[in-house]
Amino acid sequence: MATPRIPNYLRAHRKRLGLSQDDVAFLLGSATGAKMCRYESFNRVPTLQAALALEVVLGRPVSELFRGIFQTVEIEVRGRAKKRADALVSAAPKAQPRTKVLREIANSETKQRPKGK
Repeated sequence: MATPRIPNYLRAHRKRLGLSQDDVAFLLGSATGAKMCRYESFNRVPTLQAALALEVVLGRPVSELFRGIFQTVEIEVRGRAKKRADALVSAAPKAQPRTKVLREIANSETKQRPKGK
């Protein structure tokens, strides 16, 4: 099982770029860095639009910026895919193509992206 990770790595990537919370907040369309502070301290999860904007600003994929959340979601989806595949095998033998796809999801490994500088 993978090592648990913190919910997000926003602060580390922001600091790597030398940006302040106010800088990033402005780029996200906020007047102050308060919202960015809440994101970085895990008190708030950004909307999809804000998460995609953070990907643009910080130059990292959303799945990397929010690695801990991504890891949790990934485990849950794989578990549900296995459960669904098992149910289809016994309930609907004709669903073999769907079962194959579900098993691939359940058993897939996340491809690690190379770390940029």
